[in-house]
Amino acid sequence: MSRGFYRKLAAGNIRKNGGTYFPYILTCVFTVAMYYIVKSLSLNPGLAQMPGATTLGYTMGMGSRIIMVFSLIFLFYTNSFLVKRRKKEFGVFNILGMEKRHISRALFWEMLFVAVISLCGGLLVGIALDKVMFLLIAKMLGGAVSLGFYLSGKAVWATVSLFGVIFLLIYANMVRQVQWANPVELLKGGNTGEKEPRVKWLMALLGVICLGAGYYVALAITNPIASIGLFFPAVMLVIAGTYFLFTAGSIALLKLLRKNKNYYYKTRHFTSVSGLLYRMKRNAVGLASICVLSTMVLVMVSSTTSLMIGMEDILEARYPNDFALYTRIDGELQEQGTWEKQMARVSQLQEEQGIPVTGEMRYSYLSFAAVRHGDTFELGGVDLTKGEFADLEFISNLFFVPLADYNRLTGAHKTLKSGEVLFYANRNISYEADSLKVFDKEYAIVEKLDSFLENGVSAADIASTYYLVVRDMEELYGLEERQREVYGENASNLRVYYGFDTDSDARTQETFYSDLRQVLSQEEFAGTVESRAEARLDFFGVYGGLFFLGIFLGSLFLVATVLIIYYKQISEGYEDKERFVIMQKVGMSWAEVRASIRSQVLTVFFLPLLAAGIHVAVAFPLIARILLLFNLTNTRLYVVCTLMCFLVFAALYVAIYSWTARTYYRIVK
Repeated sequence: MSRGFYRKLAAGNIRKNGGTYFPYILTCVFTVAMYYIVKSLSLNPGLAQMPGATTLGYTMGMGSRIIMVFSLIFLFYTNSFLVKRRKKEFGVFNILGMEKRHISRALFWEMLFVAVISLCGGLLVGIALDKVMFLLIAKMLGGAVSLGFYLSGKAVWATVSLFGVIFLLIYANMVRQVQWANPVELLKGGNTGEKEPRVKWLMALLGVICLGAGYYVALAITNPIASIGLFFPAVMLVIAGTYFLFTAGSIALLKLLRKNKNYYYKTRHFTSVSGLLYRMKRNAVGLASICVLSTMVLVMVSSTTSLMIGMEDILEARYPNDFALYTRIDGELQEQGTWEKQMARVSQLQEEQGIPVTGEMRYSYLSFAAVRHGDTFELGGVDLTKGEFADLEFISNLFFVPLADYNRLTGAHKTLKSGEVLFYANRNISYEADSLKVFDKEYAIVEKLDSFLENGVSAADIASTYYLVVRDMEELYGLEERQREVYGENASNLRVYYGFDTDSDARTQETFYSDLRQVLSQEEFAGTVESRAEARLDFFGVYGGLFFLGIFLGSLFLVATVLIIYYKQISEGYEDKERFVIMQKVGMSWAEVRASIRSQVLTVFFLPLLAAGIHVAVAFPLIARILLLFNLTNTRLYVVCTLMCFLVFAALYVAIYSWTARTYYRIVK
C-alpha cells in the first residue's frame, strides 16, 4: 500500500461519516475552547487586579479541574456512538482483505485528524474568546480592564497535554474493540439487537434504595454543616439510583404498556413499544445520562444565579453595620482603659474626616462552639485543634450577651434571675425545649425572641447559632473560664463589638477604612476592623466568579446533553430504518410510520426532563440549607430562580426534541 493510502482513507471516512463525525468534532472544539478559557483565566495576571482576586483565581482553577474530568468521561462516551456506527464498515474492510492492523492504522489517522482539528480549532476559538470572557468578568465585577492581549503559554500546554492524552486513550479503546471482534461481529456490530430483557428486580430495588437514601438526606438533614458533608454522597446515591431505575424501571414500564391491550394494539404504539423494549438496556443509559446532566445544569445555574442576584442581601447579613470593630476583653486592658482610649480615637477620626454616624451599636459577647444533644450542649466533643467535629449534624455555636447591653440597645426593660436566659436561634432552627444545659448548669428560657443583635462574625459562622441573653457580666466571665478549661489555648475570648453606620458614599468609606486601620494599628488595637464597602469588592469576586463558572459549566453540560440526544436519535434512526421499510412494504403508510415514531420518541424522551424536575424539587431543601451558609436567607429568590431555570431549560429541551426528531425522520424516510 502507498504511503499516503491510510491518510486518504481516513480523510474519506471522515467525509463519508460527516453526519456523525462533524457534530463530534464540533463538540471536541467546544470542549477544548472551554477548558483553555477557564485555565487561561485562572492564570491571567490581570485577575490579580479584580475584586476578590484570590478566591476568583481558586474558583477558576477548580472549574478547569471539573472540565478536565468531564471532558475525559464525555468524549469517551460520545465516541462510543461513532464506533458503533463504524463497526459494519470495519467488518467490510476486514472481509475485503484489510488486516486489523491496517484498520488500526486508518483509525490512527482518523483520530489524528480529529485531534489536530479539535486542538487547533479549540485553541483558536478559546484564544479569541479569552479576552472577551476576561472583559465580561471585569465588567461584572467592576474590576480594572488591562490593555493588550494575553496569551497563556501554560494554558496552551496544559490544553494540548490534556486532550492529547484523552485522544490517545480514545484511540487505544477503538483499537481494542476492533482487535477483539471477529469480522462477523463487526459486520453486525452496528445493528446488533438485544434479546428481550427481563425486568431486573434486584437492580430496581437497588435503584429505589439509592434514590430513597439520597432523597432522605436531602429532606431529613436540617443542619447546614451536615448538609455540606453529605451533599456529595447524596449526589452519588441519586446518580446511581437514576441509572438503576432507568435501566430496570423503563423495561418494567414498557412491559406494562405491552400488557395494556387497549394501548399496545394500536399501529403507532405497537411498533414503538416493541422497538424500544428490545434495546432499552442500552437506551436507558443514554436517558439516565441526559437526566443527570439536566439536573446538574438546573442546580448549578439556579443556585449561582440566586447567589449573584441576592448578593446585596448576603452582604448586609454578613456586615450588618457599615463599619465594625471587634476586640477582646481582659483584666489588664480594662484596668488600663485601652478600649475607651481606642473608641475615643475612632470618634476623633470620624469628626476629622466628616463621617456622619447615623447609627451605632456596642455590646460585649462571648461565643464558642458546642455539640447539641437534645437540650444539652457539650464542649468535649469539639476538637478545635484539628477543625473536626464529633457530630456534624449537631454542631452549633453559643453566643452570650449580658442583659444590660441587650436592654440598652433594644430599649427593652427585661429582667432575669440567676439561671434564666432570653433565647434566639438563627437560620430557622427549631428548638422546642424550655431550658438548656451548658457545663452541667441548666438555664431556664424565659422568652424566645423574634430577632437578635447579630454581628458579622456570628453571621459568617457556618454553624447554626443559639443566642442567649444572660443576667450580667459575671455570668459571662464564669462561662469564659469554664470553656477555657476545655479548649485551652484554642478557647474563645470575651469580646466587645462596636458597629456604626454612615451615609457617606462608598469611596469616602473606603478612604476612612484605610485611615482607621492605620490609626488603630498605632494604638496597638487588639482586634479586627471590617468595612462593608471594602468587603463588597471581595464579595463580587466570590459570587461573580461562582456565577460565571456556573453559567460556563452549565453551558458545557447543556451542549453535552444536546449531543447525547442527537447521537441517540441518529443511532436509533439507523437501527429503525430497515424495520420501518419492512413495515411500509407490508402495508403501513408513511403517516402511520410518523405516528409510530412520534409515539416511540415521546414514550421515553421526556422521562429525563420529568426525572430531572423531581430531582431538583427534592434537592431544593438541601441546596437551600447550603445556601444559608452563604447567608442567602431569601428562599423565595431561590424558588423563583429555580422555576425560571427549569422553564427555560424545558423550552430548550423541547426545541432539541423538535430538531433531533426531524433528523430521525429524515434517516428513517
